[in-house]
Amino acid sequence: MDFETKLQEEIIKIGVDIAQKGEGALFVISDNVKYKTMLKQKIQPFNVFELGAKKILLGIGIIDGAVIVNKRGIVMDYGALIKSKKVVQGYGTRHSAAVSASMYPESTAILVSQEEKKVKIFKQQKLILQIDALEKNVKERISQANHILESVGVGTLASIGVATLTPIGIAVVPGIIVFGAPYYLYKKLTSKE
Repeated sequence: MDFETKLQEEIIKIGVDIAQKGEGALFVISDNVKYKTMLKQKIQPFNVFELGAKKILLGIGIIDGAVIVNKRGIVMDYGALIKSKKVVQGYGTRHSAAVSASMYPESTAILVSQEEKKVKIFKQQKLILQIDALEKNVKERISQANHILESVGVGTLASIGVATLTPIGIAVVPGIIVFGAPYYLYKKLTSKE
């Protein structure tokens, strides 16, 4: 498993913990996302995999704004305001910020929906994966879902113009739904012709 996949899995697991507590959050993994800070205080950058990092991320994740993590796993900022370039009808500002943050090249937005108790992963302004935090043993299945995304190629999202938050998806493992092009590719690869 490459470092980026491992990093994404770690943050998704933290997102599941936050969703299970009935809170919301937004994490952005990117080296080039544009944002402004809403808070005057700064944190000393730390690595997601450091001892005690999970506890800190659980605390700063629920603060309004996004937690910005670079591709090396360093938490750069929190309480980050990401200017929404796209409004997501029927959803709040956190969803709009997630879609906008995921538009930057090589950026991943991991949204924790307080109302739905779900963790949603956005890439290239598309919802590509949704995890039901209340599903039994879902944290053990996150790695399996990430491997499926790797095998069908998340980079193919642009090839099929699926609308953001499309209701079409497939539950590849209990509690985890894959959307968009990976859904279509997975379905094609697993269909019996």
